[in-house]
Amino acid sequence: MNQAEQNLRIDYIEFAAIDLPALKQFYQQVFAWTFTDYGPHYSSFSDGRMSGGFSTEVTAGHGPLVVIYASDLEAVCGQVTAAGGQITQAIFSFPGGRRFEFLDPSNNRLAVWSE
Repeated sequence: MNQAEQNLRIDYIEFAAIDLPALKQFYQQVFAWTFTDYGPHYSSFSDGRMSGGFSTEVTAGHGPLVVIYASDLEAVCGQVTAAGGQITQAIFSFPGGRRFEFLDPSNNRLAVWSE
């Protein structure tokens, strides 16, 4: 899928990992997911169609972090605020791009990323 087709669609999901090795073993054993480790606190996964990650730095109990792709990160950040969303983490860089995190009007936690 090219950038235009991916724009403003769910692109990635992050889950909290209390015990990262055990969580990876579970999903590999049950669903045959594959993993790429990025240090001791983060591992990305692929199920063959969707990608996501497990992080020991995500707070457990807050549900998965749904990540949406946007070609114009700053514009979408402004739109989130204008529509009543609450920015919880301003735009920051990470390996692979930049993103921000927000709460929607029902306090669901989401993120938006771009290259």
